[in-house]
Amino acid sequence: MTSISEQAAVGKEPYPGGMEKKWVPLIWLPYLMFFVLQPFLDHASPRTWALTLLGTAVFLFLFFGMFWGRKPWTRFFLAGIVLLGILYAPINGGAATFFIYGAAFGPFLAETELGGAGIILAVVAIASLETWVMHFSLWFLVYAGGLAAFIGAGNIFFAQRNRQNEKLRMARKEIEHLAKVAERERIARDLHDVLGHTLSVVILKSELARKLLDRDPQRALAEITDVERISREALADVRNTIRGYRAQSLETEFSNAKATLETAGVRVTAEAANIGLSPAQESVVALVVREAVTNVVRHAHARNCNLRLSPMNGNCRLEIEDDGRGGPVDEGNGLRGMRERIEALGGTLQRDSSAGTKLTIQFPLALAKPAEARAE
Repeated sequence: MTSISEQAAVGKEPYPGGMEKKWVPLIWLPYLMFFVLQPFLDHASPRTWALTLLGTAVFLFLFFGMFWGRKPWTRFFLAGIVLLGILYAPINGGAATFFIYGAAFGPFLAETELGGAGIILAVVAIASLETWVMHFSLWFLVYAGGLAAFIGAGNIFFAQRNRQNEKLRMARKEIEHLAKVAERERIARDLHDVLGHTLSVVILKSELARKLLDRDPQRALAEITDVERISREALADVRNTIRGYRAQSLETEFSNAKATLETAGVRVTAEAANIGLSPAQESVVALVVREAVTNVVRHAHARNCNLRLSPMNGNCRLEIEDDGRGGPVDEGNGLRGMRERIEALGGTLQRDSSAGTKLTIQFPLALAKPAEARAE
């Protein structure tokens, strides 16, 4: 029976219920030979042989039921195996193996180490009581009580480790699930940022081209050509976003933001300091600029817009302010996405719409380089 502990040690999970490999219980069936061998040694009568074969059949039913049955029933199957030991001990000394089975598998059926120890003590107590009442030999108590207690005590450790491994497997599954959810949310945010901004620019330039078509065909053609270019860039952005590799320099994002606002008839002042952001920080700031500018073009009806990026007390601070209509606005997917990104960097996002709209974000800089302001 000691191989039960050995199999548990290599992760075979020798406990009833949840067995991934249905053949594993066959490993421990050879220990049943002590029950079948005893009639040979005693030159038993046909009646004893018939009862032994019947007991063997009942044991096999209980044994496989304990492994392959549903968890609420496994304890009843184990109790039935111990009961076989009680009933067969007077006619077959090999029935001591049933007590050993009970003590060996008890810890794997219990929920805690203390519960496993309780099952072992109960099995040993039953074997001891029957030995005393029925006046069995001391050898029966050594096997049914002593060996059962020894093997069961060893299996308490392996049973507890199996429970911990099961918890770790469940935790890994939960982590994988959360990672998938987070990745879907990231892709949703990125697609919203990319497509929301790009489609707004495409619509804006298309409307402008339609208005210029009669009076300035050359400029209308230039706007349509720009629409084609932006659409191709958007397609590449979407592909890269899905792969998770999309990255655009902050300088390019500021230039695009300025061009977009000027196309919409908004005067722009843009100032950006060379702060030396990490790639992750730069990507977040670029996405925030893109989303904020998209909101200005769509909703603000502004005439002027100021963009300012600067270091402040070890933080990166970005301000985007317009003189549009402002007013209270519910937090939509875009603003919520911006807030989540900034909070992931340990920063904050504030929105003031009392007079126009002023969006302020700041987050700590891991490595801040000396700033060199440049006006665009």
